[in-house]
Amino acid sequence: MAKVIGLGGIFFKSRDPKALSQWYAQHLGLPVDDWGGARWSEDGERAGYTLWSPFAANTEYFGPTTQSYMINLRVDDLHALLAKLRAAGVAVDERVEESEYGRFGWITDPDGTRIELWEPPAA
Repeated sequence: MAKVIGLGGIFFKSRDPKALSQWYAQHLGLPVDDWGGARWSEDGERAGYTLWSPFAANTEYFGPTTQSYMINLRVDDLHALLAKLRAAGVAVDERVEESEYGRFGWITDPDGTRIELWEPPAA
């Protein structure tokens, strides 16, 4: 049977797509191509998966925002990245969660979008 087997992409509106793409490349290391987007494949070095999960309309998990979605990005060293982002003046939530699912932190991009950063647990 044909079925979804992973996340194929995330598409969203921005007031300034070029500037936002440059911000993601500079601060998060996304490999932005000339066409303005990024594409990559798993390198097999970290355990991880893509999760699709609907939340209740009144969830507070997305933080103090009215956004209708939140991006979750896998990272290789959450604490080091959060320190780097703080030093660069990026809005970083002080809360970090650690559990059997890995480490989680949150930032806000220049458009006001809250983003979850996830360091998967060691394999």
